[in-house]
Amino acid sequence: MKYLGDKMKKRILFIMVIVGVSVFTAAFIMLLFGDYLDERFNVIGIRVATLFIAFTSFISSTAFSFLVYFHNRTVSRINDDANRRAELFRELQFASSNYSIIEFMDRMKITQESTRYIEKFILNGNTSFHMLESNISEEDVIANHINYSFISVRIPFKVVEGKMVSHITLDSLTFERNEKKYTFITPKSQEESRVFILYNEMTKRNNVIINLVFSKESDFFHMDTINYFSKIKIRLNITSLLGVRVKGISELYFTNPEQIEGEYANTYKITSSNFTLSEMPKVIQEE
Repeated sequence: MKYLGDKMKKRILFIMVIVGVSVFTAAFIMLLFGDYLDERFNVIGIRVATLFIAFTSFISSTAFSFLVYFHNRTVSRINDDANRRAELFRELQFASSNYSIIEFMDRMKITQESTRYIEKFILNGNTSFHMLESNISEEDVIANHINYSFISVRIPFKVVEGKMVSHITLDSLTFERNEKKYTFITPKSQEESRVFILYNEMTKRNNVIINLVFSKESDFFHMDTINYFSKIKIRLNITSLLGVRVKGISELYFTNPEQIEGEYANTYKITSSNFTLSEMPKVIQEE
């Protein structure tokens, strides 16, 4: 848009110069051949003078009009830029005061996923609250679900800074064991993996719940044994109740379970966690 404006300005100035030179040249020629024209036409001096006055008036009024026009355009651009900067400042100020940062704590629990949600996934193709191991596809899971395992990961959290959390989404979830990584990603049918937030009346804490799908041939997790992990790395997006989102990476370190709890559940006591901000808070527009 700026390029087009500069191009148009140069074109208008060029036309003004051509018109001005043409009018001045015609008037000057008439002045040089005044005697000849006086013989052919009456009162040539008055006509030439009138022509000069018209030429001067035309050039001055046109030049003044375009100067006013370009000045107004410049002022308009400055005002628009100032308004954008003011709006950006207000948005940044709002975002810096209304974000949410959470900390995972207490005990992470891994259990078998409820058959009700597995049926929704298989029968309806509903991949909400699910993540898939990076080497499998949701189409194959739906077509050959008998070859896959479904588990639920529940992690308690608390808001350590900012406002109440509206919702949380995950970009990836990586488990590490003996320098081997098991990465889970969002299904292609979803833009983000939204987690289910459950409030526990007993512990008075919120819990993040996400369901994971992986091949039964994978050595990632076995229901009937104790599964050890060294670290979990979570790439997540946290949106506050006022619509301010932060992106970050949370790393969890924990004590591995010593036994299998009821319903084939493994419980991991989180001993340390850290959160690294990867993107500054910003206001998002929810659809």
